[in-house]
Amino acid sequence: MSAPRPAGDLFSLEGRTAIVTGASAGLGARFATVLAQAGATVFAAARRIDRLKELADSDARIHPVACDVALEADRTRLIETALTTTGRIDVLVNNAATSGETRAEDESADAFTDVLGVNLTAPFHLARLTAEAPASGGRSIINVSSILGLVSAAPLGGASYSASKAGLIGLTRELAGQWGRSGTRVNALAPGWFRTEMTADLFADERSSRWVERNTLLHRGGDGHELDGALLFLASDASSYCTGQVLTVDGGWTAR
Repeated sequence: MSAPRPAGDLFSLEGRTAIVTGASAGLGARFATVLAQAGATVFAAARRIDRLKELADSDARIHPVACDVALEADRTRLIETALTTTGRIDVLVNNAATSGETRAEDESADAFTDVLGVNLTAPFHLARLTAEAPASGGRSIINVSSILGLVSAAPLGGASYSASKAGLIGLTRELAGQWGRSGTRVNALAPGWFRTEMTADLFADERSSRWVERNTLLHRGGDGHELDGALLFLASDASSYCTGQVLTVDGGWTAR
């Protein structure tokens, strides 16, 4: 394959189609915006269609799709919408996630299963549907895991969330192994403590905020834009020889 020029072309997504789940707020909304700014046609999926429409108003390349990833029919419709519109899927960002109870003893088996359904089963199904769809070249699937898929969440806890994020890393490696011959790359992005809607209470609490600062080598939480480079690397031809990997962006949390 011919090598792209190492400047803008390397990270360009011009002419490509991308899907981002959980795109109505937080990191997902940022991911959709960054991919669109890199030139991709982005299908931003989430349950809160009003927020998606606001996001789409900011960039004509973003197309809102109401989707509850917990529902198989919605996942299938999301893929079909992208294919009907552009005829291919080049990038999938499995970002949608939910959290469970903090204490394991407070979490029922059914609730545990529900979290795995959103955080692990849905990404698998979407990845499989994406891998079967046409693409313009090398396809990239990015599973958004977490540092809590690598290390314990103690003292905060979260058994189902941590299990699902660890499972997503295992799934990433297995799918990379199965689909590598076809040119489909599968990698995981593992963010640390970023300021999002999901972590608002954590950073609002002075004790918890100090805990993050004390245990992060850079002594602070992350800002959304600090994942832009990692996302574009994994989505674009810049990572054309990278698959089955976990890219951790955590300010040094897991290096302790």
